[in-house]
Amino acid sequence: MTLRIADRQKSIRIDKRKIRRQTNRLLQLIGCADKELSLTFVDDPAIQTINREYLGKDRPTNVISFSLQEGEYGNINPNMLGDVVISAETALRDAQAGRYRMDEEILFLIIHGVLHLTGYNHENTTQANALKMRRKEKELFRLLAEAC
Repeated sequence: MTLRIADRQKSIRIDKRKIRRQTNRLLQLIGCADKELSLTFVDDPAIQTINREYLGKDRPTNVISFSLQEGEYGNINPNMLGDVVISAETALRDAQAGRYRMDEEILFLIIHGVLHLTGYNHENTTQANALKMRRKEKELFRLLAEAC
């Protein structure tokens, strides 16, 4: 398994060591320990650009996932799970609004993004599928937050 973590923003400290430990454990828990994953932390202008160009939404968001196992060429390298891009600025605002610690918010966003890469969905789907994803997020968060 290869995990690449890039911090392309300057305003918020990211604990890459802790993130690496939690993400590696997450991938083990969901049966993807042999997959390649990229995590990138950006600022709001960068994620707004990505959101506009790829999803047609001209606003910042907290997390965007890009699966490398879907679409016409998704079977080229089955070990490549995909990319998760997180806005550290939006994550910080969300953490403050929900009265969470920043590291808890980052962990939740990583779980959320990785679950999207593994086929979970909460948008444009049934309520049952959205509930299934929420339950899995909570289960994984509980397991990972307790361990660290």
